[in-house]
Order: sequence, then C-alpha cells, then structure tokens
Amino acid sequence: MAHASGHVLRIERTSGPRFYAKVRHPSGRQEKQLLGRAWEQKGGKPAAGYLTRKQAEQRLQGLLTDMRRGEVPDPGRRPEATFRDAAGEYLRYAEHVRQIDPATLADYRGVVEGYLLDEFGDAPIDGITPDQIDAYKERMLAEGKLSNRTIVRHLVVLHGTFKRAQRVWGLRTNPASAEQVERPRVIYSGEFDTLDPDEVELVATLAHSEQDGAIYRLAAYSGLRQGELLALRWSCVDFVGGLLQVRRNYTGGREKVPKGKKVRSVPMVPAVIDTLAKLKGREHFTGDADLVFVNELGEHVDHFALRRRWYATLDRAGLRRLRLHDLRHAFCSMAITKLDPYAVQSYAGHQHYSTTQRYLHHQPRREDAAKLAEAFDRVPNGVPNSAISGGTERNSEHQSVPERVGRA
Repeated sequence: MAHASGHVLRIERTSGPRFYAKVRHPSGRQEKQLLGRAWEQKGGKPAAGYLTRKQAEQRLQGLLTDMRRGEVPDPGRRPEATFRDAAGEYLRYAEHVRQIDPATLADYRGVVEGYLLDEFGDAPIDGITPDQIDAYKERMLAEGKLSNRTIVRHLVVLHGTFKRAQRVWGLRTNPASAEQVERPRVIYSGEFDTLDPDEVELVATLAHSEQDGAIYRLAAYSGLRQGELLALRWSCVDFVGGLLQVRRNYTGGREKVPKGKKVRSVPMVPAVIDTLAKLKGREHFTGDADLVFVNELGEHVDHFALRRRWYATLDRAGLRRLRLHDLRHAFCSMAITKLDPYAVQSYAGHQHYSTTQRYLHHQPRREDAAKLAEAFDRVPNGVPNSAISGGTERNSEHQSVPERVGRA
C-alpha cells in the first residue's frame, strides 16, 4: 500500500487566495483540505488566519505525518473492525470521556450485551446497513416484548456506536442515524396511577419506620425524586423560608447534580414542615452537613432496601402495587390544580414543559366551563339565538326554504 503524500495548492477565491493541501491517503483516496488564507504581502508577520507559502508547506507536512501514523481517518480504507469492537469502544468512550451517569452506562451496556451483540456482533461495521437496523427495529416492534421507548433507546445506542466508529475507524456514514432509520413513536397518554392524600397518609402510618413514612410524605407532597430525597441534607431545609433546596441527586452509589443539571427550590406545605421537624428532633445526624434520611451509620439509605420496604407497606395497606416514583405523580397532579403549569414545571424540576403538559388534564377548568355555559346558553334547543331573534331578513330566509322546496 502506498504512503500518504500530497502538495500545496494556491487557489483564487472571490474573497481572496487560499492555500489548500491536496493529499493522497494510503488507500489511494484523494481529498483536498483548506490550510488557510494566503498571505500576499512581503515581509512582516502574517495576520491571524493567514499563511505564507512556507507555513502552508509546514502544515502539509504535519498533516502527512498524522496520516502516516494513522491518526487521520482514511476515507478510502475499509475499517477492520466488527460491531463488537465498535460497541466496546463506544462504551469505553461513554464511561471515561463523556463520563455519563453510571446508571445510564449500565443501561447502555445491558442493551449492547443483552441484544445488539446477538444481532450484529461479529459483522464488519462498514457492512451493516440502515435496512438491517430497520429490520431489527421492526422485529422488536412485532415481538411486542419491548416498549417503543425501549426500542428507541436501542437505536440511540446504535447511533452512538456508529458515530464513534466514524471518528475512530473513518466509517463514512452512520447507518443508525434518524435520517436513515425512523424512530418508533413514543406517546405519553397523561394517565397516571398514584395515591390520593388519604392513601399517602395510610402508607406513611404503616411504614416500616418513621423515617420511611417521612420519605413517602415528602415524595408525595414535595415531588422530589427518590435520588433527590436520599441526597437531601439539613442545610437544604429552610424552615424559616419554608423551602426545600434541591441541590444533589444520589444514584449509582454517588451524588451528582439533579436531573436536568439544575438546582431548584420547592415550597414546603405544612405536612412537610411537620414531618421534617419531627425528624430534626432525633438524637443524631441533625447537623447542617448531615443527610436528612440516613442509615444506622449516618450514610445514604440503600435504595434497593427502601424499595422492598415500600412494596411491603403497600401490601400491609391492601393497596395496589405502585412504584415509589409514582408518589411524584401525586405531587404534580395535585399541584397543577392550584398552580400555573410553569410553576409546577419549576418545582418538579421538569427539564421540558412537554413533561408538565402530561398533567394538564388534572387542572380545573371552572372559568372555561362558565364561558362555555354562556356560549351554549345562547343556543336554546340547538337553534342559534341570532337565528330566532336577531333579524327579520334571516328569519324570512329560513322560512322561505320550505316554500321553495314545496314549489319544487
């Protein structure tokens, strides 16, 4: 195979001359790359963005060196990697470079190891086509074992894998891009099954401990996510201002910023204030830096154990099996009945308003009902008011129709 080679071209453009590098890759594929504007003046230091002929030649040599080291993708070279290689590289990149959330990384790894490797494993990455990926999507939909939302996540992982392969192995196109493979439609109906206030109080009373009951009440009456509750510290409880400051989220064994990368404050209703005041009266772990909800050592509560206790409490209460997260729906559904939707979005920490819109059908429409009643009040017996009292000309027109029909 030939070595990388090339030379500098000076090309006249409307806005002035440019230096280009015309290079030949080891595969034989040729391409042209802009080096910079050509500096025409003799003597003096070139202005920013401009190059002398000598500087352009130096840049060309640097580019050729990188090409010979394999640091520049060769667009004409067939990648010598399988999908398994590409998926492994994508997971490494997601973990160490992008540093995505451990829970999200575990989800991606489950998609790769549980599904995608069986489907595409040892196939060359440049041999996988959009049609193959679309067929995989169609089969998943037909089997009905996975939700549309989960299938979209599979496509997201595929897209990320091939995008990374474009950078590492010079893959020319991404066969899993949204332009190539249409995503299944994901619909949020706005239907939620949650507990009403009486049921919340029942499970709080029957909880394994006073602390568990406090977690249930705060989830329902403040809307904090489970990870936000487990990361809550006393320094974030403002009894004077009546606010909970949501600054951290505990998930995957570590604390991080809340979902959406934004901190927020949530007003405390009296039930929340009373609940936290009782916890504040405990003997240990009440300093500003201490967690509000703790285990025996003052550390984070085990969320798996908390979940098991939650389901056991539902069984004792004789209630249907709901997720602990569904208590957050109780907050949003109740809050929307009194607050502006944008206020609910802010307090719930929804990144997008479209998420809050899922609760709008819970919002009372008394004013709208009154306006509709006024409108329909003007339409007695299905006949518009204007048609029976608003003008003789229109009345005569309505009366003339049967006459014309009769004559016909």
